[in-house]
Amino acid sequence: MTSAPPRRRPRFHPLRVASVERLTDDAVAVTFDVPPELAEDYAFRPGQALTLRRVDGDRDERRSYSICAPVGAPPRVGVREVPGGFFSRYLVQEVRPGDEIEVLPPSGTFTADLSQPADHVFVVAGSGITPALSLAASVLRDGESTVTVFYGNRRTNTVMFADELADLKDRHGTRLQLVHVLSREPRDTELTSGRLDGDRLRTLVEAFTDAAHVDHWWLCGPHGMVTDARALLGELRVPPERVHQELFYVDDVPPEPVRGDEETVEGPSSQVTVVLDGRSTTLALPRDVPVLDSAQRVRSDLPFACKGGVCGTCRARVTDGEVEMRRNYALEEKEVQAGYVLTCQTLPLTDAVTVDFDA
Repeated sequence: MTSAPPRRRPRFHPLRVASVERLTDDAVAVTFDVPPELAEDYAFRPGQALTLRRVDGDRDERRSYSICAPVGAPPRVGVREVPGGFFSRYLVQEVRPGDEIEVLPPSGTFTADLSQPADHVFVVAGSGITPALSLAASVLRDGESTVTVFYGNRRTNTVMFADELADLKDRHGTRLQLVHVLSREPRDTELTSGRLDGDRLRTLVEAFTDAAHVDHWWLCGPHGMVTDARALLGELRVPPERVHQELFYVDDVPPEPVRGDEETVEGPSSQVTVVLDGRSTTLALPRDVPVLDSAQRVRSDLPFACKGGVCGTCRARVTDGEVEMRRNYALEEKEVQAGYVLTCQTLPLTDAVTVDFDA
C-alpha cells in the first residue's frame, strides 16, 4: 500500500502590477496582470485574498489583502496605509504600474456556495468593504440576488470604493441597498451618524432587512464591530451557518526576522517535528514561543502572512502530541476538531509534537 503524495502547496509567483488606482488619500487598489500559464492558479472565488511578499535585506514580509474584484476579473486588492506600516506604505506610496510583486495564489474561507440566488447582508467597516465589494458585485450579476450593505467609516473622504459602490447601485437599483454610517461627520439622520456598534446595527437591521429571510450575513471589520454583530444575530436566532466573518488585521508590526541558525533553547522545550513538502525536520523548540516563529529560524520555507491568527496561511495539522492555540479567527470549528491549528498562535505542550503542513 503506497502513501498519498504530499499536498501541493501554492508558491509565490512574480506578478506585474497592471494599475494602481487612488481611492482615498491613504488607500489604493492594485490590479495584477496574470500570464496565461498561471490563469488557473490565480482564478479566485469572491471573498478570497492574495498574500503578497516583500523582501528587503533581512526582512521577509508577507501580508494578506482581500480581493476587491468580481469573479472572472483580473485580481485586484484594496490597501489602506497603516501609519508606519512597512508593507502598506510601500503599496500605497511607492508601487507603480510595471513593478513586479511576489504573490501567492488566492486563498481564504470568507466565501460560500453562491450558485443560487440569495439575499445577502454585509456589515463592514473601513477596509472591510474590500471583500464585500467582490462578493456583492459577483452575486448581483445573477439578476435575482439582493444585497444590503451597512458600511461604517470615519468621514466621507475615508470611504474606499465610494464611486464603484455608487455605480453598482445605479446598475442594480432596488436590489442593492447601500447605507453609509459615519462616526466623525454628521449625516442627515442620527441613525447613520456615529459608530456602527450593536445598538445602531440593531436599528439598521430592523429598518432595512427581514432578518429571518436573509440567506447570508457577511461581517468584516474590527473585532468590536464583528463581535457586536454576532451577538445581535445570535439574539435574532440567525442560524450560525448563515453567518460568515472575517476580521481585518491592522497591526502592521513586522514579524521576527527569519534566521538560518538554530539557537540554544533556554527553559522548558519540546521536540517538534515539522512536515512540509514531504520533508520532516525535528527541532527543540521553546514552549513559550509559537511554533511558527521558533521553527522558522531553521525552516524558512514555512508559510505565513499576518501572524495574527486571522488569515489562515500558516494552517497545519497536529498529528502527534498536544498544543495550545492562543487565538483563532481563521479556522472553522470542524477544522479545529480535526486537529488543525494556526501555527503562528500555537504553543507546544507535550515533550513531542508533530505539525504537518501537508495534511
